[in-house]
Amino acid sequence: MALLVVGCTPQPTTSTSSQTGAPPTTAFSPTDVAWIQLMIPMAERAQRLTDLAPSRTASPAVAALAAKTGARLHQDQKHLRELLKLSGVPDTRLHEGHNMPGMVSLTTIEKAGTVTGKAFDQLLADALRAHLAQSTMLCAGEQSQGHSGKAMELAATIAKNTTAQTSRLNEVRPPQPAVPGGTMAAKS
Repeated sequence: MALLVVGCTPQPTTSTSSQTGAPPTTAFSPTDVAWIQLMIPMAERAQRLTDLAPSRTASPAVAALAAKTGARLHQDQKHLRELLKLSGVPDTRLHEGHNMPGMVSLTTIEKAGTVTGKAFDQLLADALRAHLAQSTMLCAGEQSQGHSGKAMELAATIAKNTTAQTSRLNEVRPPQPAVPGGTMAAKS
């Protein structure tokens, strides 16, 4: 499962097992905790990118999208941290400095701080599209494999919001088709 990233170690939880077949409870399984611990830094990095939009984009539509997405990411982080606290697992920043699929890389954030206009808009769109796709996949994994009803409920909410954010992103900045050679087609 993509949620259980290589090199991550299980953390103590208040759950005995998520494999009991019992309905979701308030207890947290290792899957619930791993999902929370991964979603927090993913949201933090994506928010760092959206926070750059007001000074980097010339597009009011991209600025509005970034503001709305950034606000949603901030709320997600708040709810994820509440769940982590409820799980009893300390916030050890397990994924600090990691670059994983869908996680906006520090290099991308650094580059975003050096470009403006259409170049920034494309960088933002590409990074957000990858983030939203990975978030959707991780939330689906939590919903199907999680144990805590609260975590599974938050995963469903984040997945629903992610679908809406993806639709808005596609309206504001449609995906560019790939061209032979693996590069994206230039958009005028």
